[in-house]
Amino acid sequence: MESILFLGLNLYAWIVIVTILTMFTIVTFTKLPADVVFMGGMAVLFVSGVLSTQEALAGFSAESVVTIGVLFVVVAGLTYTGVLQWVARYVLGTPLSYAGAVVRLMLPVAGLSAVLNNTSVVALFLNVVKVWGKKLGISPSRLLIPLSYASGMGGVCTLIGTPPNLIISGFYQKDTGETMNIFITTLPGLFCLVVGVISILVLRRLLPDRKSADDNFEATSDYTVELLVPSECSIIGQTVSEAGLVNVKGGRLIEIVRFDREIITPVTDDEFVMGGDRLIYSGQIEEILDLKRTKHLVNATNHVFSLKEIEKGRKLLTASIGLGCPLADVSMGGTDFEEKYGVVLVAVSRRGERITASPREIRLRPGDVLLLECPPSFKPGNLPQNNGLHFFDSDSIPNIGRKTMVSSLIMLGMILLSTFNVIPLLQSCFLAAFAMLFTRCCSIEQARNSINWNVLMIFAGSVCLGAAIEKTGIATALAQGLLHVSANPVILLIGICLLGTFITEFISNTACAAMFYPIAYQSAVMLGANPVTFCVALMIAVSSSFATPIGSPTHMLVYAAGGYRFTDFMRIGIPMNLIILAANIFIVTLLFPL
Repeated sequence: MESILFLGLNLYAWIVIVTILTMFTIVTFTKLPADVVFMGGMAVLFVSGVLSTQEALAGFSAESVVTIGVLFVVVAGLTYTGVLQWVARYVLGTPLSYAGAVVRLMLPVAGLSAVLNNTSVVALFLNVVKVWGKKLGISPSRLLIPLSYASGMGGVCTLIGTPPNLIISGFYQKDTGETMNIFITTLPGLFCLVVGVISILVLRRLLPDRKSADDNFEATSDYTVELLVPSECSIIGQTVSEAGLVNVKGGRLIEIVRFDREIITPVTDDEFVMGGDRLIYSGQIEEILDLKRTKHLVNATNHVFSLKEIEKGRKLLTASIGLGCPLADVSMGGTDFEEKYGVVLVAVSRRGERITASPREIRLRPGDVLLLECPPSFKPGNLPQNNGLHFFDSDSIPNIGRKTMVSSLIMLGMILLSTFNVIPLLQSCFLAAFAMLFTRCCSIEQARNSINWNVLMIFAGSVCLGAAIEKTGIATALAQGLLHVSANPVILLIGICLLGTFITEFISNTACAAMFYPIAYQSAVMLGANPVTFCVALMIAVSSSFATPIGSPTHMLVYAAGGYRFTDFMRIGIPMNLIILAANIFIVTLLFPL
């Protein structure tokens, strides 16, 4: 097949191109999990003969992928000992102006994101920032986009801050035999961060003033109604299904309060109706109240479905639907989610406005915010890791104490051992993970649950993808094509980074890094330029997705919580992309001369 050429590329190369285009189309336009897509792509490349057995499985043993897996355990130790909570509690303070608030927010978030998982950092700060913003008289929507941007720009500042950095450094080590320092991106990353913070302040008029999505969920009596079954009602003795009380026009029965102390929820179709039952409905209140006439019910003397009483029994949690969530594009009534986890969907908010329809009949979309009534035993962490739901509330906030300092020292030791070349990064990560377990900063179960295998599958697939692009000559062909456009290394570097920034708005930044690294490296080699310059610039470029909410998981988190519209990100994100691109090229070529 290598002898069959078309447009200068052999058949193997065209198989890789078609596979890549198919994968990214599936990830963009379907709900199929990204890890399944990447594993499928890897299988196609192996079965078609593009990659040998050793090459196809190399991603699973790649040092960068193993390092990311071990870092999950290290981050678990920091999370469960309250390091993030300590920063959130003591660093933000009470600034006197919006500019001060942005600086006080973005710098610590960027610092944490340089060593921790970006999504975890943003998830923690979400509620903190909303309360903090209201306290300062600043709309949360004017702070949440800077929060997400800061996490992305901070992650670039170290090799361990974001997976693309480790992927690119792993490829570079394989090609050159040289190991990149963990802080190789720190100075250019900090420069871009400072430029980014200043740009946010200059462009702050482009930040929208939106109503927060969960502001609609502050008063439960606004969207629930309680009806009482009188002692002589004709429906007593029937099941709720037979009595027509479950799915009614405009809403749904979510709870029965019996004898003023027993709470029945979720309500199954075969639950019998008894005199004195108090029926709790959610949905369109006006239509639900028609039940008083049709079923001969009466108003309850008091409304028990209040926040205080829920805290004694069941509880309310809010969660946003992320990309790839199984609940996206379906209605809750068409799934077994409520029955499986013992929760009840009470209300749905979209773009900052509660949808006035029966919650279980609403076709859910990514970015929607759900209000869920849950049993006391319900914990978001018990859901499958790929469930795609991001909970804003957390009932498992760890206590800040001695182990907070212990876990911080372990993390510091890991960084110092690697920085001063005492031991390689992977070994220092293993030592840190073992220390977290030995000192009980996290349990074995917590460590095991913290490893996101879906993410690791994507990383392993990305490594194979990059290897296929390089092996089949696609990278060389594209590099030669770019050289025909211009032989100026700066112009070539700008072109590669611009394409990387654009592509990463729509696909995983890890996949983008794997796809563009061979092109960047081969271009540098052909020009006789410094490959490190191209690699560092590419690290920053593929993590600079500001213009769409789908460009990063952290954007999707704040997209739902801030009640944003898609165009809100484009309005400020496109100028930010161009500004950070210019800052990136300037500082990288200055620190790492071509």
